[in-house]
Amino acid sequence: MNLKTVLSEQKIELPDDFFDNITKYKEHLFKWNRVHNLTGAKDERTVDEFIYDAIFPISFLPKCKNLLDIGTGAGFPGLILAMGLPETEVTLVEPLAKRASFLQFIKADLNLENVRVIKKRVEEMQSEIFDVVTSRAVTDTDMLLKISENFRDKNSKLLFYKGERVYDELSKDIKHKVIKMKNRHYLLIGDDL
Repeated sequence: MNLKTVLSEQKIELPDDFFDNITKYKEHLFKWNRVHNLTGAKDERTVDEFIYDAIFPISFLPKCKNLLDIGTGAGFPGLILAMGLPETEVTLVEPLAKRASFLQFIKADLNLENVRVIKKRVEEMQSEIFDVVTSRAVTDTDMLLKISENFRDKNSKLLFYKGERVYDELSKDIKHKVIKMKNRHYLLIGDDL
């Protein structure tokens, strides 16, 4: 997969420095991953697929002032979204020290002024309202709805990166949309959907 080609074919608008930042991010990720095992993505093709997966929602997400990513890990999707949305304040919540340190390092190295890294579990954070709350591979939808309660209001959108079992996790009373892309099911939840 040529990330640049695929994203331009999808007509996803990205900042001028996005691909430079992605190149630096990947270099650091591979170095750190050898020592700290930050992610299961060990080769460039897999990392590019993770990056594409993380950034694709820019094509359908409404503009937002701030975004909270629960359980960012090595940066998917929150850090990648932050690179693609420089006007959005992005808060990355990651409880594991080695991953939080990596995120902090990338923030500093790439001078990502729109990024805040919080090294704790989301349940330990002070309540704060975000326009968008995201999460990938953390827990099931019901648990994500529960742990995100203090970080959203009726205007907030929730974007959960799910697999095909997403339909098993949805109750009828949740206003949602599922955007399907290859093996990914993006679950978008919001009162106005």
